[in-house]
Formats: sequence, structure tokens, C-alpha cells
Amino acid sequence: MTQTIHPLILCGGSGTRLWPLSRKSYPKQFTKLTGEESLFQASARRLAGDGYAAPTVITGSDFRFIVTEQLAAVEIAAAATLIEPEARNTAPAILAGALALEARSPGALMLVAASDHVIPDAAGFRAAVQAAAPAAEAGQLVTFGIAPQRAETGYGWLELSQAPGADFAPVPQPLKSFVEKPDAAKAEKLLADGMHLWNAGIFLFATTTLIEAFERHDPEMLAGVRAALADAEADLGFTRLAPEPWSKLAAISIDYAVMEKAQNLSVVPYGGAWSDLGGWDAVWRESGPDENGVVTSQGATALDCHNTLLRAEDESQQIVGIGLTDVIAIAMPDAVLVAHKDRAQEVKQAVAALKASGAVQAETLPRDYRPWGWYECLVMGGRFQVKRIHVNPGAALSLQSHHHRSEHWIVVQGTAKVTVDDEVKLVTENQSVYIPLGAVHRMENPGKLPMVLIEVQTGAYLGEDDIIRYEDVYARGQGAKG
Repeated sequence: MTQTIHPLILCGGSGTRLWPLSRKSYPKQFTKLTGEESLFQASARRLAGDGYAAPTVITGSDFRFIVTEQLAAVEIAAAATLIEPEARNTAPAILAGALALEARSPGALMLVAASDHVIPDAAGFRAAVQAAAPAAEAGQLVTFGIAPQRAETGYGWLELSQAPGADFAPVPQPLKSFVEKPDAAKAEKLLADGMHLWNAGIFLFATTTLIEAFERHDPEMLAGVRAALADAEADLGFTRLAPEPWSKLAAISIDYAVMEKAQNLSVVPYGGAWSDLGGWDAVWRESGPDENGVVTSQGATALDCHNTLLRAEDESQQIVGIGLTDVIAIAMPDAVLVAHKDRAQEVKQAVAALKASGAVQAETLPRDYRPWGWYECLVMGGRFQVKRIHVNPGAALSLQSHHHRSEHWIVVQGTAKVTVDDEVKLVTENQSVYIPLGAVHRMENPGKLPMVLIEVQTGAYLGEDDIIRYEDVYARGQGAKG
């Protein structure tokens, strides 16, 4: 009988090719790009059910509460959530997940998957994983190859030992080689020869098999990741990997670190639909263009357009396209992207240019998500700022003070429990409270519905790092986000 599969969900990417919707502060895996659930939630659901254990998630510190909240919304609890001190590519992250699982369940089968892939046929994918399990139990490092739909230059490819069957049955076979992302001419040849598949970056192996591969091919990384786990700190329900040994690790992919050097490699062909949503052109394809090749969101109108994607990402916006062909247009309150569809991969270069110019829009959304809810800036002036703050039911901000600003709170929805120095009181809709500079204060939502308030800040400095925390139910420490 096949062992239980233990998913490891990689959840640390920044998704810059899907700017302006996906940004460093809230990357694409947490957004609802193609359905009613985020890509991360859809990934977690796909890797749950009979034969699957609770997942391990590895992510960054800023996303740890988003991960917990989104999993809870789909009624999934993580077996462990590992916090990377900094992103070091996939090899250290996957090895940390394998070592942590090995400590809990020696020799367990671990399925590594990104959190931002689209695989519509969840049952078909799980069947492919089950077909791969015997090879993984026998000591193979198993990767999954996707039936190619076009001469794609944005993916790496996998060279097969034998052509897949006509029905593309998920039968494991020896992997002949990895192929780097090809140019257009080579991609056409790979597509035509029938012996190459797209590299999905999804793996199945026993923890002991992967650890042995690192012992043979990268013992230095193995020692460093072991040290980061040995000195890890428990933080609420999270495990924070030790930053000092982690910072010394090479930033390298799992393919380069061990897969391309290993001899015990197998590949399982997968004939179902798959996308990594690596650009807006992929979102256009996966969103089901109409007979004119047009995809529109709510709030978007296309007149005489062809092969075009129009999205308005805020309910207050309307975007209209007239006579457009092969165009991507994405509108957000603080940034707009307009690009030729064939140049979607260059969005990453645009983000780099914005970052170099100091534009906050390069990495930061107007809405900032926190463990208690979110806030967004409505107006910013030289010595004042107006925010809308949304506090989840039962949530509470930290007990804090500020050196440089005072605040005025007006409740517009729900009821706030407000602490100002020694006074605690309830503030209901249309009521307000003033927080003097230096006062120790906190707001809480004691109700069962969201609480919304408008905050007016005034002072010489309005940065988010002007926060001194005295108590915090989320144990965030000091700093803007803690």
C-alpha cells in the first residue's frame, strides 16, 4: 500500500511578472486571479483529502498570518509553517521542508509544489501523484512533466527516455536530462520531436532520498540548513529558521543544486491542463478568451477588441478598450499596466525600473495586510495621512504608542473597543476618539462582524516604523510589521 503523501507548499515568490496586481507586499499566490479562491488556497485544496497528510508550508515572515488565514478559510490546517529569514531560491526551502518532515516522520513521501500553479483537474493530478509514488518509494527523485501545448520559451523542459503513450498515461520512466529554457527555434524543435515535456517544478520523493542526494552533491548546504533548523525558534504556531546560518546558504534552485547531478531521476508525464501563471499572457489563456480572444473582468468593457485582456482590479474603477489587438491592460488605483501581449514577460523589467526610480508602486500595494485585518491610505499630505482601517472580528491591534504623530479615529462600521492610556471604552458608529502624541493605545474589534474606521494622522513623521509595541497577541516584536 502506498504511503501517505506529505505536501510541501512553497509560498515565498514575489510574482513580479503579474504587476501591478501582484507585488512584493502581497504576491500573486494570495490573489484571486482565476476563480473565487486564491492560487494558494486552490493549491492547498488540490493536495488535500484521502492519502494526503496536512501540508507543510514554507513562506516569508510578512506572509505568515496570510497563510494561516487563507488556509483557515478553506478549512485546512498546516502540519507546520516554516518561516524563511530571507528568500534563498528553492533548494534551501525544499531541503528545510524535507529535514523537518524527516524529524516527524522518517522516510515519508514528500510532494513539493508551488503555491501559484493552476491545475484544473485536481483528481487527475492526484492520480498522477499516486502513479509516481511506487518509484519514489523505491528511491527515485520523481519530477512531473507537462504535455506541451506550444513552443514555450519561458519554461525549462524535460527530455524523456521514451515517448509517452497516446493516452499520456502517468507512467514513471527514467529522466534523460533537464533542458534549460530554450530560444524560440529550439522550443519549436522540442515541441515537434515528442520526446520533451515542460518542467513543472513539481517533485515527489522520500525525505531520506533527498537528504542523501544533498549529502552526495551539496553537503555544505545540508549542513547549513540543518543548522538553521537546529537553532529555529517557535513563534506562535510558526517555526522561524535561524537567520545567521540561513544567510550563508547559496541562493540556488533545487534543479541546479541536486536534480541535474543525480542519477536516480524519474519523470511522470502529465497530460492535463497546467499553468504557472508566469505572466499576464498566461492569465489571458487560462481565463477562457471569448470568440474574439477577449477577456474582461467586472468593470472592464471591450469594444471591437481582439486577443486582449482588460482587468479593473478595484470595484470603483472602469476600464474601456476600443479597437485593441494583442493588448494587456490592468488598472489598479495606484498603477496601470498597458503592454503588448507578446511582451508580457518584460513586466519584470518594468518593475525593476520602477524600483530603481524609487516608486513605491514597484513593490507595495495601497492595501497593507496585517494579522488583524488591513488598512489602506486614502490621502497623504506633508504632515497628515488619512487611512481606512478594517479590523477582523475578534482581532486586536497591538498596544502601542508613537513618537511623532497623533491620531483621530472615527468608527464608520461596527464597534471598536479602544484603550487610551488608562481609559478603555466602546466607540460605536459615527463616534470618534482622539489619540494624543505619545499616548499608549490600542483598538480591538469585540464584535462578530468586521469593524471599519477612518484614521486621520497628523505629525512631523508618519512612517509605519514609528510604532513602539508593548503588547501584541501576534507576537510581532518591533518594527513596521514586526
